[in-house]
Amino acid sequence: MSLNGTQSPWLSSREDAETIWFLATRMTVLASARTTAGTLGVIDCVVPPGFSPPLHVHSREHEPMYVVEGQVRFRAGEEEFLAGPGSFVFLPKGVPHSFVVEGDQPARILELAIPGGLEQFHVEAGQPAQGPGLPPPGPPDVERLEEATRRYGIQQIGPPMESIQQ
Repeated sequence: MSLNGTQSPWLSSREDAETIWFLATRMTVLASARTTAGTLGVIDCVVPPGFSPPLHVHSREHEPMYVVEGQVRFRAGEEEFLAGPGSFVFLPKGVPHSFVVEGDQPARILELAIPGGLEQFHVEAGQPAQGPGLPPPGPPDVERLEEATRRYGIQQIGPPMESIQQ
């Protein structure tokens, strides 16, 4: 089936979807604002142990996350949640949040964006995956990341979280 918005049913698979390296993660865009008439975005994320994005806040979308594999500690506002496989965490827009992958194994997270659009932030701030697996270590393109955060209504307000299992 083709990806043609919500006028007709369609199918997306990890093998056929756009895959990017964003910071130290691998993200596969399963659904986007373009393919769902703006309704939502869905990204299948593989995240290395110890990875944490900076504490940030979204002004446009809620960011629910479903942990498929691994152990992930989330911070939302003043609350923290340790989420394992099968856990669902709702991160509402306007609430500062971050997460860190605990343990020594990568995590796999389904990231949703409601409404859609956040997935394009990752595409624009990342780069097409150059092969299987996670990207090689390296510094982020800070200027490109900062420009994308402004364009998508995201504000970085603090440092990444630190693993408590280090």
